[in-house]
Amino acid sequence: MKLYMTPGSCSTGIHILLEELELFFEAHLVNLLAGDNVKPAYLAINPRGSVPALVTDEGEALTDFQSIAVWLAARYPKRALLPTQEDERARVLAVLEYVLAVIHGEGFTRIFVSGQYAADPVEKRTVTAEGRAIVERGFARVVDMLSGPTYVAQRFSVADAALFYVEFWADREGLPLPPRLAHHYAAMLQRPAVRQVLGEEGYHSTLRAHPATSPA
Repeated sequence: MKLYMTPGSCSTGIHILLEELELFFEAHLVNLLAGDNVKPAYLAINPRGSVPALVTDEGEALTDFQSIAVWLAARYPKRALLPTQEDERARVLAVLEYVLAVIHGEGFTRIFVSGQYAADPVEKRTVTAEGRAIVERGFARVVDMLSGPTYVAQRFSVADAALFYVEFWADREGLPLPPRLAHHYAAMLQRPAVRQVLGEEGYHSTLRAHPATSPA
């Protein structure tokens, strides 16, 4: 398999899932600032011009977070990345979709690329403030959607990888996390696969700020 990714982006969540599954894959870096995502070679793989993209062993290109995550869960069912119990499965999928569509798609997009919404500097600041408000309301909504004591459901799932990357962004942007999500973020940072991915993607400062602790 081939993962097309940008360190520190939403593709970090897919990188984590691949490491959790202990899969062999090729990592191909897509430099968004250099415009690699809109070059013909990449658009031939992912016409959306976004990351992540995953090319399977069979040559099929999956071009968004949700389709990749759900495909991985279906391909490797023994790892239980999606609950088998119907209500828990629905909860995980609902959190996954909400994180991607609202917290990321409506909130952080306004924070990171406010220029897509406004050209005037004052208006851009307004857009950024709107994005921060959307993220904070979104986090509060997610808290009400959780059922597990630590994770989204009773054990780690695809939704936890998605929730982690927006928590990671919040940490780096100085946005507060509700206590329940701060607990989730701290637990995720102790997972070996998460620590491996952050180290590989160059976020050693985050690991130093949140050192691993021995199990009690």
